[in-house]
Amino acid sequence: MNVAALRAFCTPFYAEPHRAYHTLRHVEAMLSALEERRALTPALELAVWGHDLIYDPARNDNEARSAQAFGKWLAEQDTTEELQREVEALILATKHDQPPGSAAATLLVDADLAVFGASEAEFWEYERAIRQEYAFVPWPAYRSGRQAVLQHFLGRERIYSTPEFTGLEAAAQTHLRAAALKLADSPEE
Repeated sequence: MNVAALRAFCTPFYAEPHRAYHTLRHVEAMLSALEERRALTPALELAVWGHDLIYDPARNDNEARSAQAFGKWLAEQDTTEELQREVEALILATKHDQPPGSAAATLLVDADLAVFGASEAEFWEYERAIRQEYAFVPWPAYRSGRQAVLQHFLGRERIYSTPEFTGLEAAAQTHLRAAALKLADSPEE
């Protein structure tokens, strides 16, 4: 895969002005997280680039739309149908609505959630950026929706499912609980 062509295709999507977190920086952080853990494969690299290609916080079909747009581009690059199917399945796993269906998908999901276990400064920067992306949502609705998201992850037995990312578990649990408490104590923005 031509990395320069990949970057040239994806960068304009990740540079859209309505994005504050789902940017090129997020892509690069995921790539680094996987690379540092010696888990980055060609299919995972492609899936990282494609997973948030389409991002509209007002919609709930971003992963499907990203998989479709990225899949079309991959087909134009003469990649195999097998690789196209694998990357599509990986991208769809980042919806976080069901357990990942493969070891690679589990790694991708853990990398996508690595920000939960990042440094305290990075985590709170992430929280601010998410609020910025959802600035169109009135505070009471945002507060309620964000609490539901945080509780969803806190309600899981573990946030990270792979040995490569379990070292982030304690920090992630601490950060998510702190964010949930902050929201509970913030009746007004």
